[in-house]
Amino acid sequence: AQRRESRGSPFQCHLTTAPRCAAAQVANLAAAYNHAFMHELSIASSIVDSVTASLVAYPGARVVEVRLRLGALAAVVEDSLQFCYGIATEGTPLAGSRLRVHVQPVVIHCTHCGRDGSLPGVQSFRCPSCGEPAHDVRQGRELEIEAIELEEPEIQA
Repeated sequence: AQRRESRGSPFQCHLTTAPRCAAAQVANLAAAYNHAFMHELSIASSIVDSVTASLVAYPGARVVEVRLRLGALAAVVEDSLQFCYGIATEGTPLAGSRLRVHVQPVVIHCTHCGRDGSLPGVQSFRCPSCGEPAHDVRQGRELEIEAIELEEPEIQA
């Protein structure tokens, strides 16, 4: 019988068991995805809890939009967060509201030249002005509710 091996992978497949091995690979990938997905779901749930607590001061108000400031280094996948927000808001006062995410770039301070600079990505922490390595992060780790847009209930006379 022919044998297929995938180097660097914990899976070894025989031709007769390939469908079972493929299913195991998909299951492991799904488990890894769900682990990452749970991170965004817990963040979305925390956002819902925070906003719901704030609504006590505005009885009857409806949440239209929640604005979130999200740093590029916050380790949050925006698409997953948007999806999880829809799930987390079901059956809450936030149901039907939008989540608007403002991604903040990484800004570093260079001790060599004394300037602050915005990084084009997160792969290299070198000063955009002088090229020296920089480690003083001034912006980019945020995960904050920036604003909540409410719609006041109509007053009936």
